[in-house]
Amino acid sequence: MNNVVYLLALHSIDGLGPIRLKAIIDYFKDPKLAWEAKAEEVRNLGLPQNVINLFLETRKRLDPESYAQSIKNSGINWVTIFDDDYSSLLRQIYDPPIVLYYKGKIKNWNNPAIAIVGSRKMTGYGRVVTERFTKELVASGLTIVSGLARGVDAKAHWTAVKEKGQTLAVLGGGLNQIYPPENRQLAEEIEQQGAVISEFPPDYPSLPGNFPQRNRIIAGLSKAVLVTEAASDSGSLITARLAVEGGREVFAVPGPITSSLSKGPIDLIKAGAKPIFEPQEILEELGIQNKVKATFHKELQLSEDERKVLEYLGEESHHIDEIGRMLSFPAAKISAILLKMEISGLVQGLGSGNYCKS
Repeated sequence: MNNVVYLLALHSIDGLGPIRLKAIIDYFKDPKLAWEAKAEEVRNLGLPQNVINLFLETRKRLDPESYAQSIKNSGINWVTIFDDDYSSLLRQIYDPPIVLYYKGKIKNWNNPAIAIVGSRKMTGYGRVVTERFTKELVASGLTIVSGLARGVDAKAHWTAVKEKGQTLAVLGGGLNQIYPPENRQLAEEIEQQGAVISEFPPDYPSLPGNFPQRNRIIAGLSKAVLVTEAASDSGSLITARLAVEGGREVFAVPGPITSSLSKGPIDLIKAGAKPIFEPQEILEELGIQNKVKATFHKELQLSEDERKVLEYLGEESHHIDEIGRMLSFPAAKISAILLKMEISGLVQGLGSGNYCKS
């Protein structure tokens, strides 16, 4: 948008959250006009007195052009709700952030994404489950969204990085204030094939009250939320609740009943979340099964004969005798090819000698 430096300056004012800031922009139609409004106009905006005072004080000491340049100099980019490449899913939530700051390389803000969240005190079971689900979801082309927290979040991010998938880490503070500090290296790795994101100005501290606000972005960026392991009072359950409010799917992995970290997923399932045992179930629920299989097909080293079979099958089912006859393959050869392809998941036997693409 035009005059984005003034929008960033307005966004730096503590107390101008997304709803208030959007109302101000809608009123003035231009962030520059809002920034330069007369004091009396500012006082008539209906803002709390302390926010009005901060507004008037901030614009006395802050130069919008210099402020925006300082953000750029720290390696931080931004995207605003007025930009075309802003996440279409995030735009749908009740209070989408007006500005998102990010470090990294985002190929596509609208690539299908799933949030993977859970306990900071991850068990061995949670580690195995989180890694397994993340690997297969990344292989399907999904972006992995989480919160860079200890435990499940970090495991999901690390796995996505190792699998060369896109992952987005949403912070509860500014990008110059990575929290927790032990995940700074992880944040740097994420920047190479995804992004570290925050709606807070770059130097804003990671305060406890920021994290529920952060969680709405994790849910908002995602088509669904997967909770792999969590206690009954886990912050990940807030993310799940926000996902439900936003009309997103919530999946939960059942765990051992002897573990307190199975209580969160169990509570979610009781409340209507879908119990999940295999990553493929998530893909089917999200309606992206075909995309996964297309990726799988591409990665497989198919023989020329196997490619001919897939091409002939097309979108219909055919009898094994017909396939062999049309491709001039002997009965033993077509039988062996179809058996191998069925084991690989490329074709499906329908009974009575009929086959179709999986």
